[in-house]
Amino acid sequence: MTILTSFSASVRPGSAETAWQADLRQAVRSSAELCCRLELPQEWALAAGGGAAEFAVFVPPSYLGRIRRGDPHDPLLRQVLPVEAETVAVDGFSRDPVNDAAATLQAGVLQKYAGRALLVTTGACAVHCRYCFRRHFPYDDSPHSEAAWDRALVSIAADETIHEVILSGGDPLMLVDARLASLVEKIAAISHVVRLRVHTRLPIMIPSRVTSELIDWLTTSRLTPVMVIHANHAQELDDEVAGALARLQQAGVMLLNQAVLLRGVNDSVNAQAELSERLIVIGVAPYYLHQLDRVAGAAHFEVPIEEGRKIITALRARLPGYAVPRYVQEVAGQPNKVILA
Repeated sequence: MTILTSFSASVRPGSAETAWQADLRQAVRSSAELCCRLELPQEWALAAGGGAAEFAVFVPPSYLGRIRRGDPHDPLLRQVLPVEAETVAVDGFSRDPVNDAAATLQAGVLQKYAGRALLVTTGACAVHCRYCFRRHFPYDDSPHSEAAWDRALVSIAADETIHEVILSGGDPLMLVDARLASLVEKIAAISHVVRLRVHTRLPIMIPSRVTSELIDWLTTSRLTPVMVIHANHAQELDDEVAGALARLQQAGVMLLNQAVLLRGVNDSVNAQAELSERLIVIGVAPYYLHQLDRVAGAAHFEVPIEEGRKIITALRARLPGYAVPRYVQEVAGQPNKVILA
């Protein structure tokens, strides 16, 4: 396992612990505790052991509180509880399903599509999604110091065709705001970069992460800010999450959502419609619905593409066009996401 679970990534030495950092520190870190807290039968905890051995459990209390107690089929629980199926090798599923290795310009910098570069800012996340396509990513090779980031940014500065920098991970918002502010300042100093995109699940997992300091560094540089959140089910989007996202929207941040089509989580027309309608109500555009990246350990989540296409067709008949996400698949070596429907 290479993904990081350390709380230290989110704490600046000598600083006081914030509310969101406290939520991280109190995260559930074992399948046994997760099942106990959610009042699930013991056999679920025993079955989870194998999957957790390679990819640990990590669920913050704020997200845990949205999972229905006593329901092993809850769509939020399905995303975070290991199952024995994760240990089964399946043909076509690999440790690097989207070929990040081939897209690496240098440590911590990926470029798959023209005009954009992605910075792998950290390996830490506020939740361990069981379908994570970077669960095997070599995060230890990514930059871990200001000097290392300076070297990484040199490659972006040298390519005038790059107009957008994407902060990804892991989850970039696991880093403290002071460090992110410093990084964004350096990105803004590259004259040909005009947009800053942040890919994050933290406002969903821990809404208190949307601090005034975060909004400040995200909106006060000359870069146009875009935040792509990741919600897979309407149940994730409670009033606290909506309030956090409203603060970002009011500050002028464009908000988009990307979801993954997951068996047993959101593989129905009703689930997708409820997610899209909830997103629109809280001011977030449904952007992408991803076909599952075929990462080793996640085969049990896969939904056939034809089934996904039928869901999108039904959504178009039920919702206005702006509420229907594009159904896409990332195919290694392609110049863009492949539009499936």
